[in-house]
Amino acid sequence: MNPSLKKPRESVDLSNSSELTQLAFPDEVLEKVLSLVQSHKDRNSASLVCKDWYNAERWTRTKLFIGNCYSVTPEIVARRFPKIKSVTLKGKPRFSDFNLVPENWGADIQAWLDVFAKVYPFLEELRLKRMAVSDESLEFLAKSFLGFKALSLLSCDGFSTDGISSIAAHCKNLTELDIQENGMDDICGSWLSCFPDDFTSLEVLNFASMNTEISKDALERLVGRCKSLRVLKVNKNVTLPQLQRLLVRAPQLMELGTGCFLPDQLTSQQYAELESAFSNCKHLHSLSGFWEANRRYLPSLYAACASLTFLNLSYETIRSGEFSKLLAHCPNLRRLWVLDTVKDKGLEAVGTSCPLLEELRVFPADPFEEDMDHGVTESGFVAVSAGCPKLQYVLYFCRQMTNAAVATIVRNCPNFTHFRLCIMNPCQPDYLTNEPMDEAFGAVVKTCRKLQRLSVSGLLTDLTFEYIGKYAKNLETLSVAFAGSSDWGMQCVLDGCSKLRKLEIRDSPFGNAALLSGMGKYESMRCLWMSACRVTMNGCRILARERPRLNVEVIKDEHSDDYADKLYVYRSVAGPRRDAPPFVVTL
Repeated sequence: MNPSLKKPRESVDLSNSSELTQLAFPDEVLEKVLSLVQSHKDRNSASLVCKDWYNAERWTRTKLFIGNCYSVTPEIVARRFPKIKSVTLKGKPRFSDFNLVPENWGADIQAWLDVFAKVYPFLEELRLKRMAVSDESLEFLAKSFLGFKALSLLSCDGFSTDGISSIAAHCKNLTELDIQENGMDDICGSWLSCFPDDFTSLEVLNFASMNTEISKDALERLVGRCKSLRVLKVNKNVTLPQLQRLLVRAPQLMELGTGCFLPDQLTSQQYAELESAFSNCKHLHSLSGFWEANRRYLPSLYAACASLTFLNLSYETIRSGEFSKLLAHCPNLRRLWVLDTVKDKGLEAVGTSCPLLEELRVFPADPFEEDMDHGVTESGFVAVSAGCPKLQYVLYFCRQMTNAAVATIVRNCPNFTHFRLCIMNPCQPDYLTNEPMDEAFGAVVKTCRKLQRLSVSGLLTDLTFEYIGKYAKNLETLSVAFAGSSDWGMQCVLDGCSKLRKLEIRDSPFGNAALLSGMGKYESMRCLWMSACRVTMNGCRILARERPRLNVEVIKDEHSDDYADKLYVYRSVAGPRRDAPPFVVTL
């Protein structure tokens, strides 16, 4: 039969749930298909199609992401998903990174571990961010899950190296130990000696943020045993000769954090051995560390730079000269983090040497330094945009900017998904025209139609927020500081940004009218943070009364009875949390 004469198969609109419910997939087929879906968003959507899909998704989900530990209880999670092996859990609001959330606010991991130990004894991975973690909790974790493989702690607090020792001693199948930017107590460096002598499974080891001395011999033995190690990031107490010995034992590394780039003097033989060790790392694609980098030794890296896609120099005050020389050997960079000590000249080298760059983060070496001779300006940003048309993500700290420069930048790079411009002097206008920076951010949201995250700064009026509400239709996260004229500006955002999930506002003139204008939106968002604004306790009470499914929490300032100094609003299926400290008032 002529194939062209066959009756065509009717197509099914996968966006139409009524059509999907008519497809009678056998349970085993449906479960097999859904087990291949990795995206959390796609799985969430699948679970809403019909009851059969809900059940199939429930039984096939093994990985769970919870963006707010108070949005649900561990008991609810356990009832819904019986086969979870990997959990990612976030705790405190992001502004805790800026010391705006008091100590002992909450987000303790132990209640979750108690439930997981009963329901998920087969748990393999736990990734925590901004959670309170004690040594006792880490010991409980190490002894309760016999097949445990991966622990990641990012910006957590409450534990010490004693807790890490428990993980090393008891987790026989550990493949990943990732400790980043935590408020932990470094009691001693002997935790590396707690790994058993026959332990060989480690693939990721990151202790770059620890300050304590470590056992160098124990580290070398561990690295030498773990032949599958692909990520190694050491702390600043590891010197160049010690790093060389580690590289000889692990030439298969794909990501390296170098530690301290000292001593001041290397013999010619030591330098040659270091250079040789780097040249033998054929698979290296990520470099970080470089504390106290001695510029004389940076050329030892050159042989390993051609394959680099990520270079993180945000811990070292490298100057533009040596930075430019290093970049000339990094033609394949996709991601670059630096301090503003590279200055505009260094950023010009980025535009010249890194045509494939997709992400740039420029941090301030000293955020309180007001000397304009230090740091970067709009010209460096423009130079990067001219040479890096693939740029999609930027975090840029500077002390001056112009509307025209930002318009040029987004014209050169219209595919920004994340645009975070931080002008460090609050309420700073366009320094050439003395006009507000409204047209700068207007250009961003008009040009970058894929924009998902936006941070605004400088002197801004309500016009900026009118632009955001009108044009930023894919915006999911908005961060505002020291900006705005009236409540109307924020009303434009809440009315216009249909996909908004996180809204963070500090030190801005928005009050009750702005807060209550989003009353119908907050239940579809993850959270709202407002601090040092003009929201009153009465306004918060109205929101809580009208939207009982929201948790409306006020962190009280002892000097204010009428105003809500810090307001945190988030959706929850669990109701008010049970562990709120006295300074947190739940309305």
